[in-house]
Amino acid sequence: MGTRLLTTAVAFSLLFTGTAVADDQQIDRKIVQQALEKITSTAAQGAQLRVTEGRHGFTARSGTAELDSTRPVPVNGRFRAGSITKTFTTTVVLQLAGEGKVELDAPVDRYLPGLVDGRITVRQLMQHTSGLYNYTNAIGFSPQAFEPIRYKHWEPSEIIAISTSRPLQFEPGTKWEYNNTGFVILGQLIEKITEQPYERVLRQRILTPLHLNDTTSPGDDPDLHGPHAHSYGLVNGKATDTTRFNPSVFWAVGDIVTTTRDLDTFYTALLGGKLLKPAQQGELLKTTPASPEYGLGLFVQKAPCGTTIVGHTGSVPGFGSYAFYTPDLQRRAELSATAGLGTGDPAPGYNALLNEIFC
Repeated sequence: MGTRLLTTAVAFSLLFTGTAVADDQQIDRKIVQQALEKITSTAAQGAQLRVTEGRHGFTARSGTAELDSTRPVPVNGRFRAGSITKTFTTTVVLQLAGEGKVELDAPVDRYLPGLVDGRITVRQLMQHTSGLYNYTNAIGFSPQAFEPIRYKHWEPSEIIAISTSRPLQFEPGTKWEYNNTGFVILGQLIEKITEQPYERVLRQRILTPLHLNDTTSPGDDPDLHGPHAHSYGLVNGKATDTTRFNPSVFWAVGDIVTTTRDLDTFYTALLGGKLLKPAQQGELLKTTPASPEYGLGLFVQKAPCGTTIVGHTGSVPGFGSYAFYTPDLQRRAELSATAGLGTGDPAPGYNALLNEIFC
């Protein structure tokens, strides 16, 4: 989504580099801070990070909240979490499955007749093995390309039509290919089964019970309410604040606004078995030969040092984020970075950061 945007692919690929350290070695805050500064000195305007190691935790930040300002990035700042939203959407679907209202291996056509190819199942939507065309490939998300449509309202049906007007990319269930369209359809599935708006269901089932008071699914609201850092890009050759836009283009795929604290609360509850029944909890991290490194709304990976890491990355215009955890929840990290005007490579910073936290 543009060279200045900290993309999901870049952030996630860095999980595959690292060196092992002794299990009893504590996370070095100095190394973490230096890594954040590498990120903000190359590509990001600002970055905030929450780290938890056992019973101990800390926050760190680098860069500034605004261009030409000394105001620091707020460590409790709201940010656009992008595809981290997928885990929230998946959680609701799995809750519905636990209530007997959805069968994961049933065709989507059972619940939304005629919407997609009749062979595509609910699980395949959640696992990126549906074969549907990824609608975001048809939309420009660089600052220049996104500017004319940044305040446009998108209906889910309009988004899905972008995908279904094109042929399947492969036979359902035979291959893994990251796909945002499936989660728009899952949002519609949730609405069809509950007979309520997706945003309300999310609030009732996850946000309110967990007291995620700083997390919203904002609909058409372009603003970030409360403390936040700003993002920037070049539009017509000029530095432009890209923080505000209508997030309906991402909806159940990636529209959530949140904080690092709220993400830590959510994923701790989810991975700790507090949001799903045992049968659905068992499905959460289950991978398949077609999807060996992705469960249901969660990446499942091993770092080179042998540490298993689960979680998700997120990337929308102006914002890059990730939330990753060891399965025992002893090491946890939530990061948000806002795009800046730099054109350098943030990879070394991410590399050093993730190595220090998880290896």
